[in-house]
Amino acid sequence: MEAPLSDSNQSARTPDGVQEPPLPEKDYAALVRALCRPDGESEWVEFKRNFGNPKDIGKYIAALANSAALNEQPFGYLFWGVEDGSGALVGTSFDPHSAKKSNEPLENWLLRLLEPKINFSFHAVEVDGMKIVLAEIERARNIPVRFDGMDYIRVGSVTRPLRQAPERERALWRVFDQTPFEKRLINGGVNTNDAINALDWQKYFKLLGMPTALEPQMAADALCSDGMLERNMPDNWNITNLGAILLAEDLRDFSGLWPKAVRVIQYSGKSNIETNRERVFHRGYAVGFEQLMDYIDALLPTKEVIGRIFRETVSMYSIPAVRELVANMLVHQDLAMTSCGPMVEIYSNRVEITNPGESLVKLNRLVDVRPQTRNKAMAAIMRRAGICEELGSGIRNAILAIESAQLPPPRFETLPDFMRVTIYARQDFRDMSRTDRLRAVYQHACLRYVLGEKTSNASLRQRFGLSNRSAATVSRLLNEALKAEMIVAEKPDASTRSRNYLPYWATSYN
Repeated sequence: MEAPLSDSNQSARTPDGVQEPPLPEKDYAALVRALCRPDGESEWVEFKRNFGNPKDIGKYIAALANSAALNEQPFGYLFWGVEDGSGALVGTSFDPHSAKKSNEPLENWLLRLLEPKINFSFHAVEVDGMKIVLAEIERARNIPVRFDGMDYIRVGSVTRPLRQAPERERALWRVFDQTPFEKRLINGGVNTNDAINALDWQKYFKLLGMPTALEPQMAADALCSDGMLERNMPDNWNITNLGAILLAEDLRDFSGLWPKAVRVIQYSGKSNIETNRERVFHRGYAVGFEQLMDYIDALLPTKEVIGRIFRETVSMYSIPAVRELVANMLVHQDLAMTSCGPMVEIYSNRVEITNPGESLVKLNRLVDVRPQTRNKAMAAIMRRAGICEELGSGIRNAILAIESAQLPPPRFETLPDFMRVTIYARQDFRDMSRTDRLRAVYQHACLRYVLGEKTSNASLRQRFGLSNRSAATVSRLLNEALKAEMIVAEKPDASTRSRNYLPYWATSYN
């Protein structure tokens, strides 16, 4: 006979200490048979007979949680009623539900001393007429699990303080580092209503063109399928970093994420000495993006131009380019740098868009090389929501929009721990510096090449908004770019008038 002893003998404890309904039916008797064998004891499985010391149980839970992570197992297991070493089933009288420590229920006492809070559950099953008890322990996620202030690990079948196993400690941290930031848990053990109420799921579904008239459970299931939530058990969820940073009603509700809120600062002049306005956007990136862009757009300077009939007010910047670059800032930042966040600074003559984390691609190849992204899941969601373009086209589209508006070329910088893009207000060609003009030539050549077009004197005049009378000026500029080895002539022997140009790196493709 193999069956649960009773429903009351199966329970789960969430990080907030709430007793939850029984887990979905799971064949724990089969699990006992699979793991309880002569060679079954391991770094994430421990056998005991009638072991009941609360402090030692707490140490085992912490050690098994950490060792499960190190061995890439979703759970660690502690069995009672199994002979240590042989794995033979002998039965147990241990009852975790009646056990206490200083008149406090054992489960509550254990949960209180475990940090960070993890999910673990006790189950009692009958196998071959014998009572077997097991603790199913969720693996450690982002940091080692500690019990009563000390973290533990398994070395073979021995439990030791983690500091006594430095090689395993380093390996464990490597495991945590390899877990993408987006998949890490920011809030765990919350019920369905609390989980979806912390996230603006209705705005998210609208962005995706999905119906919003859903029951809470259906909404949570949909968020789970997109990686925003992770299911613990019925009506119990973990909120992931991905869900919080994209959909949060307020990032300040999530410990460690509030520095990732976007700051927008407007200065009174060309320096940052005098701040005119400052605002921090605490909503998640996806659900708060339009509000963020509306605010930035309202702060950008404008000018009046006389149209054919009426006066028109036009921005001094390309709004599509600003949008692309702000979205790029969010998607490509280093989210692991939790002490700082993305920032947009608006000066009287330029806008600086800064994100934590250095560029993963050489700055002179941003147009043609498919970029590497640190946050693949976030980028995919932002694309589905229509906020950013396909991977690799954001920078390209921004430069294209800037060229179409005949604005100065953007400047890209990567410095220790951050990347900055500077876009400049509308400016006549004669007012541009030599450096800006040469940068414009190079970006124009890169853009034309990836679009399957050639760079010429005529295309460059059009880019700057110059007439045919400026052909000689543009020729001199092209010659300067040639000398600087930023571009090459496609056919060096061709006459200056008919010559086409390529970015310097294109020769390796031709």
